[in-house]
Amino acid sequence: MPEEWVMPEGGARRRPAGLRRYLATAFLARLAEEGMAVAVVMLALHRTGSAAQGAFVLTAWMAPHVLAAPLVGAVVSRMRRPRLCYAGALGGFATAIAALAVITGRAPTPVTLAVALAGGGCGPVVSGGLSTLVAVLAPSGPARDRAYALDAAVYNAASVAGPAAVSVLAGLGSPGPAVLLLAGAAAGAAALVVTLPYGRTRPAAPAHPPATLRADLAAGLAVVRRTPELRAITAATCLAHVGIGALATTTVLLAQGRGQPDGGGILMTAFAAGALAGALAVGRWRPPVPVGHLAGIALSGTGLALAAAALVPAPAACAALFVLAGLFDGPLLTATLRIRADHAPAQLRAQVFTLGAGLKISAAACGAALVGPATALPAPLLLLGIAALQLAAALLHTLARPRPPRGPGAPRAAARGSETAVP
Repeated sequence: MPEEWVMPEGGARRRPAGLRRYLATAFLARLAEEGMAVAVVMLALHRTGSAAQGAFVLTAWMAPHVLAAPLVGAVVSRMRRPRLCYAGALGGFATAIAALAVITGRAPTPVTLAVALAGGGCGPVVSGGLSTLVAVLAPSGPARDRAYALDAAVYNAASVAGPAAVSVLAGLGSPGPAVLLLAGAAAGAAALVVTLPYGRTRPAAPAHPPATLRADLAAGLAVVRRTPELRAITAATCLAHVGIGALATTTVLLAQGRGQPDGGGILMTAFAAGALAGALAVGRWRPPVPVGHLAGIALSGTGLALAAAALVPAPAACAALFVLAGLFDGPLLTATLRIRADHAPAQLRAQVFTLGAGLKISAAACGAALVGPATALPAPLLLLGIAALQLAAALLHTLARPRPPRGPGAPRAAARGSETAVP
């Protein structure tokens, strides 16, 4: 039995060791990541009177994700002591945030951007790399299903708490202390990640000579491209996140157009709260549908709810529909994490997780950039476009994922397919 599992006396059920510490680690790290999207812009505005530098710094912070993700995943998968890699990356993440709290709006712009690029290079560990530890800490089956649902809930909880904490602290004083708080959260994650029971995550004596780093990078990209389930969920979630990246700007415009100048934040909070509730609900009630079907249902439900919100002018009804959209969006992340864990080879799991997360973040950044020139269009039309992207992603996932075989062997195949359901 691996070192990271404990067997209760008198029973055969295995329980994850350290899962609570992992969830605390992930929450603190993601709190820092989610808060930075708001904090760095507020800090630049406070110190320079313009949000332009904040936008440049945020772009530099996000840009390395897609480039660094495969490299980070390959390095993590090759290390015999991965806790050193995780601790180092989270420590670098915290250091960069603390440095930005001091130099943003004060140091020359190239220096600030260089620090943001360095910190953003550690981002794939937070956005995707940490989730690979769930497969180490939880056994396959219902325990891992629930662990991934809780991991998704942590993502959504951080997306609510991070911007909220920054806004409250900035309102009480200035954005500088808020950014330092985020640095402290990342430092806390770096300290906690060292205490996790990793066990043996790599074989002690490989039967074959280890591959080169370049070969590992190529293998990680190839497994996503060649595995139908991974290819389908990656393509679908990237398409959906082009819309999600444009959602914040669109909700602000939608609320302003309907006479609610401060309503954009309320709508985004409603969406995030719904996503948190949806992820928790999947973890608690575990719907008996295959995980691939769950992803398609989540994308379709999010799209339909956002489309309805675009057509309903009443503020209360619109907010309720944003909650509903979030309720569907929460299970999508759970399904995505499960599909990656189920279909990625163990030695390439870190690459698959970090690459998938990096591509999603890059897609969201593209969506945020694309909506800028389109702000002259009516906000309901923009929201309908975002909804259409979710529905298109659901269709893409349905067409791209493999079909179960039919014929005499279908019942046996269906039984095997049910193993990937969220029980």
